[in-house]
Amino acid sequence: MRLIPRSRRGLIAAAAATALAVPATLLAAGAGQAQDTPLQSGLAGWATQNGGTNGGLGGTTVNVSNASEFLSAVNRSGATIVRVSGTINLSGMNDVASDKTIVGVGGATITGGGLDLNGVRDVIIQNLTFRDWDDDAINVQESSTNIWVDHNTFTNGYDGAVDIKRESDFITVSWNHFHNHEKSMLLGHSDDHTEDQGNLRVTYHHNWFDGSDTRHPRVRFGDPVHVYNNYYYDNEYGVASTMGAGVLVEGNYFENVDEPTLVGYASSDDGDVVQRNNHFVNSGTPESAGSTSSIPYSYSLDSASSVKGIVTSGAGAD
Repeated sequence: MRLIPRSRRGLIAAAAATALAVPATLLAAGAGQAQDTPLQSGLAGWATQNGGTNGGLGGTTVNVSNASEFLSAVNRSGATIVRVSGTINLSGMNDVASDKTIVGVGGATITGGGLDLNGVRDVIIQNLTFRDWDDDAINVQESSTNIWVDHNTFTNGYDGAVDIKRESDFITVSWNHFHNHEKSMLLGHSDDHTEDQGNLRVTYHHNWFDGSDTRHPRVRFGDPVHVYNNYYYDNEYGVASTMGAGVLVEGNYFENVDEPTLVGYASSDDGDVVQRNNHFVNSGTPESAGSTSSIPYSYSLDSASSVKGIVTSGAGAD
């Protein structure tokens, strides 16, 4: 199913309108709260593969508003929907267990620390603002699979906003807003971590890279990595493909981007980049090389020239 671009208000209205189709377990927090549950039908890209990504669907709903409640809920066993409100103050990296949906309610914020998805499966993270993290905001590693990071805002952190590495696979990163931050998204641990070959299949779509400097993403080994319908604004570079990666970059809008796509980066060996049907405004010349493996899932592209308006009106947390 196509992910229909819409504003956050429109997303809430759509969720409320489809409440009758949501399993009763998602409504356990009480009447009138269906709008704060994830729209599974919005999922597109690699996270639809390998059996799909359901997060905490069918599990218990838990409401949290402080760090101790939050950490207990995201680490509990079994399928769980964790509804987050207020500001959660963390430090360092904090483990998240499998079969979790973590969804912000009404401006929820995680500050100071980040989330570590370490060898887990079926995790959805939606509608949260991450700021001032002291390591990574979200770190996905150690063969984690079927992860969906959707409609979040990331700002002013120390290292990566969403880093994916160490044989992780089948992941979608969609409709997020990155601003006032330098290193957005690393895909692949290091040049010598060849175990990542055959993994790191990730889709990035409808994200807003808003003055963030680099790594949108910076890719090692993954093939195919799919980057479509994102809005890049005032970045040092957009997408870098290295270490034999294969990256399809299509239907994106690049504005004031020095180097929209790069073949190779820093001391890393070259990867392949296929770039097509992108829109460029006051940006450098994109680099291309080689080919990528085929995309196995169906998807629908918005026209590149319309992506700026679509993404800026719909990306990020409430």
